[in-house]
Amino acid sequence: VERERLDKFGRPLLGATVKPKLGLSGKNYGRVVYEGLKGGLDFLKDDENINSQPFMRWRERFLFGMEGVNRASAATGEIKGHYFNVTAGTMEDVYERAEFGKELGSVIIMIDLVMGYTAIQSIAKWSRQNSMILHLHRAGNSTYARQKTHGMNFRVICKWMRMAGVDHIHAGTVVGKLEGDPLMVKGFYTTLLATQSEINLP
Repeated sequence: VERERLDKFGRPLLGATVKPKLGLSGKNYGRVVYEGLKGGLDFLKDDENINSQPFMRWRERFLFGMEGVNRASAATGEIKGHYFNVTAGTMEDVYERAEFGKELGSVIIMIDLVMGYTAIQSIAKWSRQNSMILHLHRAGNSTYARQKTHGMNFRVICKWMRMAGVDHIHAGTVVGKLEGDPLMVKGFYTTLLATQSEINLP
């Protein structure tokens, strides 16, 4: 779906997360979005920690962020995008942020796993009804996916979230602070790309 929205085929999409993730004002945040997209990125995304802090309230981030997207699109002649994190303490706030993002012209929103499964399914349903792409950040998964003696594998969470209606998931890379084992990360992506299960349990 995202390729159709961005009108880009035949190559990997190039994205990044805005850094530093905390401390930028809304105006400076929008400038980073603009410079990243104008410099060649297809999209940028909010970090999972970015929500609505005193140094940058969510509405301010959305306004300046979309200004950066629009200016970069005009400067490059390409369709660009930004994933705005709509995670909030109540579903009313989540819907308000998602609606505002849509009104500004964004085609994608982002949520954190820590929101909970019912909330994720609710915003996934809203996204379908409003033709919005839904990205899930895995923030919170390690509380029950990293334990060696109990918990569950992140592959299970990947499958659950796809079944819940999420379009794509931040599943990690073989480098960085997340799981770094190449076979483990490959397993996450294999699960996400599978169109059917070869074995059905009775």
